[in-house]
Amino acid sequence: MITDKEFTLRLIRQLTQALEKLILDKPEESLMQKELDFDSLMKDIFKFDFQVLSSKSKEEIIEIVNERQERDHKDYYEMLGNLFYYNGKVEKNNEFLDKAKTFYELYLKTSGIFALPIINRINEIAKN
Repeated sequence: MITDKEFTLRLIRQLTQALEKLILDKPEESLMQKELDFDSLMKDIFKFDFQVLSSKSKEEIIEIVNERQERDHKDYYEMLGNLFYYNGKVEKNNEFLDKAKTFYELYLKTSGIFALPIINRINEIAKN
């Protein structure tokens, strides 16, 4: 039987993959469908939408992640990095890009993975 935590982790990974495809400009479906899925995934994962999440400070968001199991932190940080990076690029919002940089750095730190695409995004954000 699948637990709520496993289900949420599966949703996080699904959202992360969808965002990666959008970031790489390789969407499989129409953007309209992605946005619909995006909203429902956000509410399933966080119990609120992106607008509420984006209004929170980096510290408040980190606190939300810290309330989850430690083994899941890397998945949350990767997803949050992608989430803020994608929205920051689309909306040309430097505050979102700054949050993306923070969450990507936390992802690299907690995962111990050398992820060149993530490092490249951090460097791109830092240049602006």
